[in-house]
Amino acid sequence: MQISFASLELPNDGAVAFLVEKDKPFTGLAAETDASVSGALSKARDITRFTGASGQTQDIVAPAGLNVDRVLLVGIGERDKLSEVDWVEIGASITSALASSGSASVSIVADAGGVEAVSLAEGALLRSYRFDKYRTKEPEAKKPTLRQVKVLTSDPQGNVDNFASRERVSDGVFMTRDLVSEPANILHPESFAQEIRGLSSLGVDVEVLGEAEMTKLGMGALLGVGQGSAFESQLVIMRWNGAGKDDQPISFVGKGVTFDTGGISLKPGPGMEQMKWDMGGAGTVVGLMKALAGRKAKVNVVATVGLVENMPSSTAQRPGDVVTSMSGQTIEILNTDAEGRLVLADALWYTQDRFKPKFMIDLATLTGAIITSLGHEHAGLFSDSDELAEQIFKAGADTGDKVWRMPIHANYDKLIDCPTADMKNLGGPGAGSITAAQFLKRFANDVPWVHLDIAGTVWSEKDLPLSEKGGTGFGVRLLDRFVADNCEG
Repeated sequence: MQISFASLELPNDGAVAFLVEKDKPFTGLAAETDASVSGALSKARDITRFTGASGQTQDIVAPAGLNVDRVLLVGIGERDKLSEVDWVEIGASITSALASSGSASVSIVADAGGVEAVSLAEGALLRSYRFDKYRTKEPEAKKPTLRQVKVLTSDPQGNVDNFASRERVSDGVFMTRDLVSEPANILHPESFAQEIRGLSSLGVDVEVLGEAEMTKLGMGALLGVGQGSAFESQLVIMRWNGAGKDDQPISFVGKGVTFDTGGISLKPGPGMEQMKWDMGGAGTVVGLMKALAGRKAKVNVVATVGLVENMPSSTAQRPGDVVTSMSGQTIEILNTDAEGRLVLADALWYTQDRFKPKFMIDLATLTGAIITSLGHEHAGLFSDSDELAEQIFKAGADTGDKVWRMPIHANYDKLIDCPTADMKNLGGPGAGSITAAQFLKRFANDVPWVHLDIAGTVWSEKDLPLSEKGGTGFGVRLLDRFVADNCEG
């Protein structure tokens, strides 16, 4: 989608979108346009019972006298109550309404500039994404026609400059959606690592460790998960140096299980196809690195993703096995489907041991229990740092990638103690997402740490305001905003 900004003048082609407040008359360019066609827009509004309520849209074939194809009325409710998230979603609703309308372009009349105009453009861009590379046939009526969005404001050039960084962040969101949407026969640990190497073109330093290197490092937890797969497990390290050479880096760590059968503890067949997105944590971390490098973030960042495939085979890990992690701590495997925490255990330890970051934030589609707790509205946030937790919560509220803090406590930690080894990889029938977080905390080695369980938010079975059914790209905008607000010099 091509996004641009222009001055407040009625276009001569395509569609035009007017923003209308609830139960209020047209204003500005909308009022002038309505007057030029003898009130035809007001008549159409009255007949269709369009009130301007939030979420309403009304598509009107352009009356005689206008050179545009159509007029889209977009309800925004009460303007003075709208947040940045609301403006982003309004922009997305315009793309959604006109995507297959037949119009190739739309001009959105944003009487104000600043955050409003830039957010409208961001939403329009985010909602334009489709993962359709494998569709060879599609009904003509469903094929998108909209290719250009122009936002009309009083300060076009200022908005161009302000939008540039948001466009780069959207690039990161799209990369995450692409990765999460790819089938597992295309995206496996080795091909995923190859995709990440492409970030080097943006100035990201990419290093890939294979199984031989990880064996020397003692990463028995991560390697145990992937030992049943025909694909070699990988650990990929990405570094973006946007600050001073001696500035301590911040760190992100992602779970990248490119397909999760559950291993020997095999998952039920129905719904297993969804497990192609069990690499969503790694996908978000990679998209975030693309966003940060794309907008030249003034911060040093180290990102690590553990890439494995969890398959049942004669070489697969068994329930009852004991593995030794890079930290030296031993783990009894009670269930091979509790595998993501094993991958993260070695990735977290490696990251803090080698790079000595200020803090570590890990992301993972870790537990079904978090969906039971929070559904698909919020990601679960676990942390031993009140400051980091509050900063990420605020970034989530500002971007719409919502998080909710969950507890950690010594009494939960005891639930993963084990008579056979230092710990077990399953905490029992209750508090599943919490005991999984407690497991990860044992590998943070007292570095300030945040765990985001994004199992309920990385994929959607229905259309959302900013995305079609499928990969959401959750977490990229959240963590980019967190970095921008709290970490850049």
